[in-house]
Amino acid sequence: MPDLTVRKKLEVLRRKIGGKEKLLVAFSGGVDSGLLLKVASDVLGKERVLAVTVDSELFPRRELEQVKSFVTHTGVIHTIVQFPWQNSDDFVKNPHDRCYYCKREFAKRLKGIATAEGIKTIAEGVTVSDFGEYRPGLAAAEEEGVWHPLVEVGITKYEVRQIAKEIGLPFWDKPSSPCLATRVEYGERLTVEKLAMIEAAEDFLKDLGFKGLRVRLHRGGIARIEVANEELDAFCDFDVLKAVSRKLKAFGFTYVTLDLEGYRSGSMDVSLSHELRTL
Repeated sequence: MPDLTVRKKLEVLRRKIGGKEKLLVAFSGGVDSGLLLKVASDVLGKERVLAVTVDSELFPRRELEQVKSFVTHTGVIHTIVQFPWQNSDDFVKNPHDRCYYCKREFAKRLKGIATAEGIKTIAEGVTVSDFGEYRPGLAAAEEEGVWHPLVEVGITKYEVRQIAKEIGLPFWDKPSSPCLATRVEYGERLTVEKLAMIEAAEDFLKDLGFKGLRVRLHRGGIARIEVANEELDAFCDFDVLKAVSRKLKAFGFTYVTLDLEGYRSGSMDVSLSHELRTL
């Protein structure tokens, strides 16, 4: 159960959202944006909140189906907009700051929808914790005027899950799932085929029962699999290893490897210099 400080943060969040006439919430299906959407719809009412999901090959199909299921169940007004990421060569080249270019176009698309709907405020579920990681997309969102209410209130990712559980968000304990581009080594050009390989591989591992995982794609078609530490024993079963190797090669990977450090967020960023990681 959230402590008193967390409860106070939730009340402040409700007051801040309550001060808006209408709100567009960028809803990815994750816990952070899910909490924001639920609080907004509870405070403002479903008719004054518009949830927008930006869809493309960057967004796993499983995630999209979960998004649809949640908004259908809650009755929140929801729209899905396609995102032509392939039109941005700055993003497709997959530089270390690719998220900046993606988020900039993402925010502009949301602004167009908000204007058409007469909505003055666009909000997304960024938390205080996100500013402690390498997130070049945050700068683009702020440049485009996207509101980060969870940051204003000082809510961390850990507190998001506390609050989400308390207010009955059904997927409060859902693992994070950033866009598939984050699995591709910097400098490796992004293609639909590479994203499909990664998505198929992660779906296969999830079907085997693994939850905390990533399949990272490195140059030469190398799959680097990260599995949560508590699941490593099960993954290292000989029959599982054999099945995973065979299946991932069938998806198009040349080599299939296991990262012995296990799953951790942002592992692709370790190759960046200190200067880049603190920009």
